[in-house]
Amino acid sequence: MEHYLKQRYHEQVVPRLMEDFSFSNPMEVPRLRKIVVNIGAGEAMDDAKVLDAAIADLSAITGQRPIVTRAKKSIANFKLREGRSIGAKVTLRGYRMWSFFDRLVNVALPRTRDFRGLSADSFDGRGNYTLGVREQLIFPEIEYDKIDKLRGFEVTVVTTSPNDEQGRRLLTLLGMPFRKAGANV
Repeated sequence: MEHYLKQRYHEQVVPRLMEDFSFSNPMEVPRLRKIVVNIGAGEAMDDAKVLDAAIADLSAITGQRPIVTRAKKSIANFKLREGRSIGAKVTLRGYRMWSFFDRLVNVALPRTRDFRGLSADSFDGRGNYTLGVREQLIFPEIEYDKIDKLRGFEVTVVTTSPNDEQGRRLLTLLGMPFRKAGANV
């Protein structure tokens, strides 16, 4: 079973990108590699239930069980010790990646308050795009009555494109709503 967005990628986006960047081989065309959804829950050091709630939210949004991220080193100023649980993340590939991307672009982002498009400046130089989401409520899977607090998270879309220009074009053709250049924030 192939997701309709992946089908659209193969039928419409690949020929368009081949034309735009004059690729000779369809394998040169950038594609989505994976999507990583990450919640940093620093307050989990004081209260373990915070991390459980973050994991539950992430599971509901992505449909996949998150892994717990741990501190790599101790930082005294943050009262952080190496090995402590400080967040959760999910790496989505294949059908779940396409499904999540579809829900993010067509359902969740339009539900954001005062949404005027995403900044096109959040690329990393290698065609990967990261966006911060302020609250998990923009996803319809999260029930307002069940949440303990508003929690933000990061979504990183990893592509195979070698530069930002090709990555931006790929995501635009897939429906990512970027703000027009020069538009107010």
